[in-house]
Amino acid sequence: MKKSIVCFGDSNTWGYIPGSNCERYAPDARWPGVTATALGDDGYRVIEEAQNGRMTAWDDPCEPFINKCGATHLPVVLESQKPIDLVILMLGTNDLKNHMNHNADAIAEGMGALVEIVLASDAGPVKAAPKVLVVSPVPVAEGKCPFGRLFDHAGPVSRDLADAYREIAENLGVAFLDAGAHATCPDTDCIHIDDSGHAALGAAMAKKVIEILG
Repeated sequence: MKKSIVCFGDSNTWGYIPGSNCERYAPDARWPGVTATALGDDGYRVIEEAQNGRMTAWDDPCEPFINKCGATHLPVVLESQKPIDLVILMLGTNDLKNHMNHNADAIAEGMGALVEIVLASDAGPVKAAPKVLVVSPVPVAEGKCPFGRLFDHAGPVSRDLADAYREIAENLGVAFLDAGAHATCPDTDCIHIDDSGHAALGAAMAKKVIEILG
């Protein structure tokens, strides 16, 4: 039976093309698609579950029409996709918006809440909990922001997320990957990775999946 991997993320999992008007990379160019190709079809099934603007465990007061809280959506995804062998959690960029006023530790706590939701679930094989891979997002770049002033003060905090996420992952006994070690944002967009970033991150994810699941 194929091992199921759920990629739970935001626009950088959805495949938002940097500097575009919400255009999307093709499925095989997005990092989950790259990961799926690298792993092969025989032993793995990679499932994208991505939403533009999704946060970790917070509601966005400036998004009144569509809920963006990862902690609200994650239990539904776990229920609908089970049995799941591995949940990859890559969120936190949208928590950096100016009006949220979060520091790195607060955002890491939000990620920790998502990990705890997965570990407390019965969404894995034989009603056990799935394994978890925590991924710290790519740091906010100095390039042009396509969303006005939303991320004006996010750069320094974003660069602290990898250490904060690593600590949370270690404390909760789950795996960790730093996306910023494999991808960056181009000058055309301060928060979205380009096709080369998706390719590099997808390859790194595949290696990590094999390390976790065999």
